[in-house]
Amino acid sequence: MKQALIVIDAQQELIDGREKDNPVRNKDALLNNINLVIEKALALGIELIFIRDLDVAEGKGDGFEVHSDIKVPPSAKIFDKRAANAFFGTPLLNELKENEIKHIIIMGCKTEHCIDTAVRTGTVNGLDVTLVGDGHSTTDSDVLTAEQIVNHHNKILHGHYNVDHFSVVRTAQEELFQPIHDNYR
Repeated sequence: MKQALIVIDAQQELIDGREKDNPVRNKDALLNNINLVIEKALALGIELIFIRDLDVAEGKGDGFEVHSDIKVPPSAKIFDKRAANAFFGTPLLNELKENEIKHIIIMGCKTEHCIDTAVRTGTVNGLDVTLVGDGHSTTDSDVLTAEQIVNHHNKILHGHYNVDHFSVVRTAQEELFQPIHDNYR
């Protein structure tokens, strides 16, 4: 089965915060886990795609770029988006279809926005999705802490399905590129 690792909005300003915004929860662990999974993907020849949000740092400068602590390989593809949905208005879905990718692994920011949307959109578009439970993050909202948001999404997105395709949540330490979706069908 062909697979791709998709790292969403892991951008400098979003992860580190700025004057009025805090950094994401467990930012160092997030960065380490993203790099760990990138290493695994590269060792297996898995396609790597980064998605950047044009709203971050007004779409320019160092703040807009993928975080400087993330080891972006030269072979990685980078797509920019204007919406919370990484599939909307980007070449992402065509890229996955053209390369016959059936399983995507998702990491990045922010949990309740772009990560949640990508997981659900992936299943609707005929993909099995693995969300790296310790590979996404966010900041506190007015209602919930970042920890509560991450824990909630890990719970509700594990087993989320759209008839034939669904998502599971696993940790960065697991063998993410050995999909376990068939164990649940």
